[in-house]
Amino acid sequence: MRLSHPAKIDTMMDWTRLLAANRLGAPREADPRAEAGRSNYHKDHDRVVFCSPFRRMGRKTQVHPMTENDHVHTRLTHSIEVACVGRSLGVLVGQQLGKRLPHEITPYDVGAIVQAACLAHDIGNPPFGHAGEYAIRDWFRRPEHAFLMQHLSSEERRDLTLYEGNAQGFRIITQLENHRFEGGLRLTYATLGATLKYPWTSEHAGAKGKFSCYQSEHRLLTEVAQELGLPPLETGRWARHPLSYLMEAADDICYAILDLEDGIEIGMLPFEVVEPILMKMCGGERELLALEVAAAPSVRRKISLLRGKAIDRCVRDVAQAFLTQYPRLMAGSYQGDLLNDCPESLRHGIFEAKQLARDRIFNERRKIEIEVGSFTCLDILLDAFCNAVYQLKVADEMPFRMKRVLDLMEYNAPRREWPLYESYRRVLDFIGGMTDNYATYLAQQVGGMGR
Repeated sequence: MRLSHPAKIDTMMDWTRLLAANRLGAPREADPRAEAGRSNYHKDHDRVVFCSPFRRMGRKTQVHPMTENDHVHTRLTHSIEVACVGRSLGVLVGQQLGKRLPHEITPYDVGAIVQAACLAHDIGNPPFGHAGEYAIRDWFRRPEHAFLMQHLSSEERRDLTLYEGNAQGFRIITQLENHRFEGGLRLTYATLGATLKYPWTSEHAGAKGKFSCYQSEHRLLTEVAQELGLPPLETGRWARHPLSYLMEAADDICYAILDLEDGIEIGMLPFEVVEPILMKMCGGERELLALEVAAAPSVRRKISLLRGKAIDRCVRDVAQAFLTQYPRLMAGSYQGDLLNDCPESLRHGIFEAKQLARDRIFNERRKIEIEVGSFTCLDILLDAFCNAVYQLKVADEMPFRMKRVLDLMEYNAPRREWPLYESYRRVLDFIGGMTDNYATYLAQQVGGMGR
């Protein structure tokens, strides 16, 4: 039965369960923390780093698609930097929690969990970043494609029309990589919980369309939530793991600051416009910092100084906000984000940084041109592969071209006897996993524009 209102939570979450070191899909160990050397949480970090989708993020858009400037962030460099900030947040919070944590858990274990979650937080993003998400959603929403989904349930159709990188990321790490459909990367439940920014299905996506689980992974989300003791709020929706708020804050800190750094790097913003915003975020003795910045020999060095100071201040203030909100975080009733509960000067600095990026970077002409082009690219791919999948299901005999299209999917190719929803999921696994470069290349070939 679905609850009409969020359930009242009577019990606090328990760190012994929240930090579960057993692995999804793996045999349960008697004591998963007993091995010397790397803890299971540190192994999570390594499993993410060495998986193919993580490597492909080096050719996926962060903000600026298809850029030729090697100093501009990709999804890969962004994720690595977010992980560094997340590790610092986790260690600092772990030190401050002290004896409230289980005796065998060190602050560095907490840091490793947040670090691994940060590494995986963007692993499900399709080519061309958020523009790619919109392109996939729009394609499935078009009236002329309604016939492709006529045999799907309303929940399955909603998953396709609300294609979401967070949910795709959860599918990748729990299903697609390493142990395929047998636990995926087999990460610890603790790390999986920390990755779930939106631990609910598309039914609860809300106006912003945000959720972390497709119907195909609903069983796994339920298993993770139950293992960790996440309080259920409604059917298909749970309270967030407290450490997921540190992962979210690390992401927000990085893109607020580093988007401006990229803007300076590619000539969209002058340093003089960015400097006072970063100064505000740094806090402390601004006169001394201003002298140090003025003495720096290059703009890159000036930005590096300010970036380091600003991130350090953000980490300390977010950690303090976590402790201030601790009772609500552990009760599952906290609804905000930790940066908004930081001191006013930092909040204003973050807001100004994001607003400047929206005004001066996100609407830059070349960025818009490539994003518009990305819609055409993904249209070509979705037209070819989704129609081929549909024909596989309904046609007595597959047209030759459709057969060859599915041959391009190799091991991702669906089978005739599979449910149509699962077949479309495999298409989106294939297309969503592409880099910007490969999606552009394959669209040219499939669309007859290649040589």
